[in-house]
Amino acid sequence: KTVSKELELTLTGKDCGQEERAPMCGIPFHAAENYITRLVSNGHKVAICEQMEDPKKAKGIVKREVIKVVTPSTNLNSQSLDETKNNYLCGIVYLGDKIGVSFIDYTTGDYFVTELENGSELIDEINKFVPAEIITVSTLDSWYFDEDTCINKLMSHFKLTTLDGLGLKDYSTGIIAAGAVLIYLYETQKNDLMHITSISPYTTGKYMLIDSSSRRNLELVETLREKQKRGSLLWVLDKTKTAMGARTLRSMIEQPLINKETIEGRLDVIEELNNNSIDREEIREYLNPIYDLERLMTKISCKSANPRDLIAFRNSL
Repeated sequence: KTVSKELELTLTGKDCGQEERAPMCGIPFHAAENYITRLVSNGHKVAICEQMEDPKKAKGIVKREVIKVVTPSTNLNSQSLDETKNNYLCGIVYLGDKIGVSFIDYTTGDYFVTELENGSELIDEINKFVPAEIITVSTLDSWYFDEDTCINKLMSHFKLTTLDGLGLKDYSTGIIAAGAVLIYLYETQKNDLMHITSISPYTTGKYMLIDSSSRRNLELVETLREKQKRGSLLWVLDKTKTAMGARTLRSMIEQPLINKETIEGRLDVIEELNNNSIDREEIREYLNPIYDLERLMTKISCKSANPRDLIAFRNSL
């Protein structure tokens, strides 16, 4: 009934051996992704079910299983994603005087974890990453945030016997947030998430602290009134040739460096390219035909790539 109302489809029914007919509505198979995207954009989660046995050989009702659940942070439909932005899932855990926060982009494999001191810092981080979906203890069952379960999931995913090698030793609360988002992806996507190969712990002190109000007024990535990229600092600077470069530039603008050596290292790279215009233009020419390899590899590893994706991947290589 909800799908019929949201997508403006005719509601029908089917006898299922009970007093009431089972409500049903149908869509063309080839247009399924567009309908799924509309439902997800309206705040719904969509479970994808498939037949798990040959109907000709099945006895009675054909066995079906949920093969994945599409949510705002896990939708791989390229038409629903802005290629210049990451599509983050955020996990938040309050424990004592610490707030553990983890951001993971299922579409690219980017995975971050940190710990914060107060609510204002949390709001600043959320406004910086702009996650498509947020999970907390109040939105999911408590076992998602069980410390031992989260640690075991992180170790099993990265094939480790201790988390020290990941640099998470000092992130006791952050580990729970990081484990929770990973468990959530395993539960909803039902695959091995092999494209998520690393996790990056960070401290907010590594970057310039910009509060939410300043971020809006500075118009770093969008204008104050129209909320559009055009007219923002990002719009002025963005001459990137690939989607991956566009996302990297956006991240650099939203998280300005404060360490002198790191800043000078970045400036040295820029100076090198500025002083070698022929090399620079040649690199830009090579980058021009390259598609979004990060998201293409995610689709391939998740076995959801179509022929067009595979051709784009081949041409990029």
